[in-house]
Amino acid sequence: MNTAQPLALLGGLSPTQFMKRYWQKKPLLVRNAIPGFVPCVGRNDLVALAGEEGVESRLIVDSPKGWKMKHGPFPKRSLPPFSQKKWTFLVQGVDMHHDGVHALMQQFRFVPDARLDDVMISYASDGGGVGPHFDSYDVFLLQAHGQRRWRIGQQKDLSLQEGVPLKILQNFEAEEEFVLNPGDMLYLPPKYAHDGVAEGECMTWSIGFRAPQEGELARELLMGLADEAFEALGSGLYRDPKQPAVMTPAAIPSPLAGFARQVIDKALQDSRLLDSLLGEYLTEPKAQVWFESSEAVVDLSGGVQLDRRTKMMYDAQHVFINGESFRVGGRDARVLRLLADDRRISGSKFKTLSANAQTALCDWASEGWLHML
Repeated sequence: MNTAQPLALLGGLSPTQFMKRYWQKKPLLVRNAIPGFVPCVGRNDLVALAGEEGVESRLIVDSPKGWKMKHGPFPKRSLPPFSQKKWTFLVQGVDMHHDGVHALMQQFRFVPDARLDDVMISYASDGGGVGPHFDSYDVFLLQAHGQRRWRIGQQKDLSLQEGVPLKILQNFEAEEEFVLNPGDMLYLPPKYAHDGVAEGECMTWSIGFRAPQEGELARELLMGLADEAFEALGSGLYRDPKQPAVMTPAAIPSPLAGFARQVIDKALQDSRLLDSLLGEYLTEPKAQVWFESSEAVVDLSGGVQLDRRTKMMYDAQHVFINGESFRVGGRDARVLRLLADDRRISGSKFKTLSANAQTALCDWASEGWLHML
């Protein structure tokens, strides 16, 4: 992607300008971001997805008795009548289930894949929404069908209503208001309060991003370090030749506590191991994602394309795919990085790979991670 090229998607801004001026800073409303936009997923398609096992979905109803929320899957007959007002259902990760939605998400890859998460699609009947709230991540809200009225505000009071199944702001104060039509899009940075209400039947596509929490990231990396600790650190033993006799045997010796800290520090200083664990964490498929393996012989000499569910990234020494890491260098590294960036390579590029790299790609194909063109 040419990050200096102005895009209608960003209101005539280039990706470089958008990231500098708006990303994680302030909202941006783009009228006609995708001119003549016609959604490739309709209401019936979304209903069918919401009824599938392994597809994350939610039903939210704003009833006279208060907010109600249920998790899917939802058989079609379990949904309220479409004529009933003030209800919505949301389907997460539609990009993993539909080629057209996956293709649309590729337009947002001016943000690193490590931050790009998924496309959630919400259908709402007239008056439907999820209440005033904020997200902890960046989001592009693309109107796909009908109209939705958005009220937004840079909320300082983030206290939530008690006793409701949703994270609804207790004291929402709107500063701006917009009605979005099909093809219009609204970008919101993290923790920017917003409330979207359908005006008639509508569908909204939310392109969301991931922002690892400190505790979550530390837990995953430390768990990975624990798995690799013995091989990484060796089997050196604690020694205490100067340990004196003690009158308080239950007290932990301070040299032993210091030895423990040194062991942890030594593990954390292995930057290659940490980089490898980070890449594996960032490309780990979500719990509801699975691939169909095959024992059929594949011929990748005509080119390779990643499966839409596959996550592939790289750093200076590794390539990562679906939670696994591989050390690469030279021509193999250049070609595999191209595969990660473009999500496909030609047959001529595949043929330049080493025999080991070609075998690895054939193994990935048998796992269902990629396919021949």
